[in-house]
Amino acid sequence: MQYDYNDMQIYVAELMRDRESAEVEFKSAKGGLPKSFWETYSAFANTHGGTIVLGVKEKDDIYTLNHLTDAEVDKMQKDFWSNVHNKNTVNACLLKNSDVQVAKIEGAKVILFYIPQAQRDQRPIHCTQDAFNGTFRRNHEGDYLCSNAEVRRMFADADVTRPADGRVLKNYSWDDIDMPSFEQYRRLFAIARPSHPWHTLSNDELMRKLGGYRKDRETGEEGFTLAGLLMFGKYEAIVDQSCAPRFFPDYKEIPADTTTTRWMDRVCPDGTWEANLFQFYRRVLPKLQQVIPTPFQLEGNQRRDETPAHEAIREAFANLCVHADYSEDSSLVINLYPHRIVFSNPGTMLISKRQFYQGGESVCRNRSLQQMFMMIGSAEKAGSGVDKIMKGWETLNWKRPYPIEKAQPNKVELIMPLESLLDEKVLSELDRTFGDKIKNRDQADIMTLSIALTEKVINNERIREVLAMHPADVTHLLQRLCKEDLLISFGHGRGTIYSLKGASSDPKGATLQDKGASSDPKNATLQDKNASSNPKGATLQDKDASSDPKDATLQDKGATSISSRMSKEDLRKAILAYCSEWRTAAEIALYLGKTKPYIRNKVLPQMSDVLQMLFHKENHPGQKYKVKGE
Repeated sequence: MQYDYNDMQIYVAELMRDRESAEVEFKSAKGGLPKSFWETYSAFANTHGGTIVLGVKEKDDIYTLNHLTDAEVDKMQKDFWSNVHNKNTVNACLLKNSDVQVAKIEGAKVILFYIPQAQRDQRPIHCTQDAFNGTFRRNHEGDYLCSNAEVRRMFADADVTRPADGRVLKNYSWDDIDMPSFEQYRRLFAIARPSHPWHTLSNDELMRKLGGYRKDRETGEEGFTLAGLLMFGKYEAIVDQSCAPRFFPDYKEIPADTTTTRWMDRVCPDGTWEANLFQFYRRVLPKLQQVIPTPFQLEGNQRRDETPAHEAIREAFANLCVHADYSEDSSLVINLYPHRIVFSNPGTMLISKRQFYQGGESVCRNRSLQQMFMMIGSAEKAGSGVDKIMKGWETLNWKRPYPIEKAQPNKVELIMPLESLLDEKVLSELDRTFGDKIKNRDQADIMTLSIALTEKVINNERIREVLAMHPADVTHLLQRLCKEDLLISFGHGRGTIYSLKGASSDPKGATLQDKGASSDPKNATLQDKNASSNPKGATLQDKDASSDPKDATLQDKGATSISSRMSKEDLRKAILAYCSEWRTAAEIALYLGKTKPYIRNKVLPQMSDVLQMLFHKENHPGQKYKVKGE
């Protein structure tokens, strides 16, 4: 990887200031290349890649240089290149020479290793010869050892010759197929492709062409496939142990106020309809498309009711079905909120987030399902599906859709905001607030300020989701807007949040996130306490933060003025509102601007009456919290 920053010293200082994250890991390495290096190598490769920095030690969330000698640096580089090609250490080398960089900062050397995300057919990357005891992935808590089931799914995804939905099911027949569903599909197919030669085929022949029935040429077995049952099957046949026992498609329309009503409308397997993918698609798609504005348009003499945004919804729905891993411990979920649609499918992303935004990558977990949706005009096969989703939202000037990947259980969420990003009222308010300061600004600046105005509080991750920029580039953008008196920041490192300069200065208008932007002085972390008390021991990020009182940033001046206004009851309400879905302690802390130890050790134990834990063991590395009954 060629780094975008000519001054590596500044780049490393920024990494240290921002602390460890899902994409950065620091290791002391004073005793040589640590064993844990290879666990992180595996974790980054099996997730979304990342940077390992050797020569930086951490204690109590304070990061300092470890002053590696030239001899130590040279030896670790030799040890790395020797071991990365040793199958006893790791099963694949993913790095080029340019992916290993040595930087010198304040007279001390550090080594940076950029670990790319492994391709689908390269996974799992494991750091022992036994993949089931050496495969790691990355989450908010760091590296975790994958379960045997996760490893098996990686192997299955890697075998592109055997799509998951092509599995032949034993002892299934036409009695397990819902014929009304199959006939309705035929009619939609005829409307979408009126001249297609398959219309004259018999049911048996059409099912074979669609991939719903096949013969395995290696074993000689033939029968209905997983795709055929998922799309057209009877529900009781689908959830049989030999097919997809965890299949439970679920749609909910969730109101803004959930205190009295948890949902206003729901479609799920309740015995009143044959709950296969095709019927779920037919029932739910119209409900989603109703939220899209339909302007009056004419094509020839006919009114055109479908816009690119309607097509985007249809494409997102089809993607939900064709990219799902139906062997996972979760199923398809679609939640319609007042301001967003969330499509959630079980499984992991088969491409990187960069590839997702760039488009053009046709990588599919379930090829036959993709074929079935494509034949009725609901899916793309040329890698243009994401482009259609993005462009459809752009026509409405809405905030950009973005994916979120979660682990344990693995699932991918596509968030499609139903809010205008550059609404005239928003632009007018920005112009009224800042005047000439925002004239001739580029799109990234305007989009960032617009989100800050509409959402009250933003952070690095939220802007990355919208702009698809590198984390360090987003950091530069946010810091520049602060220097130009357009944004104001609160907190430190990864917990830093931002709001508009004018909007956040009024305590009466502060949201719960604003009120919780920084923790109480009594709960201050060590870096807060040590930031200026010991000049000799100050770390790089402490020095960069504010070495001169005259240059003190706004977050230093106002570090404790906001949290003091947040009562315990407000804190409790904020957590309950946020935990309508499973959240880690780190996510809750980031959302509130508090420290993770304070949230995990002080706050969450007092909320056991209203919060449930995902795992019985309280200190489980994958522990998450959710409101009881949700």
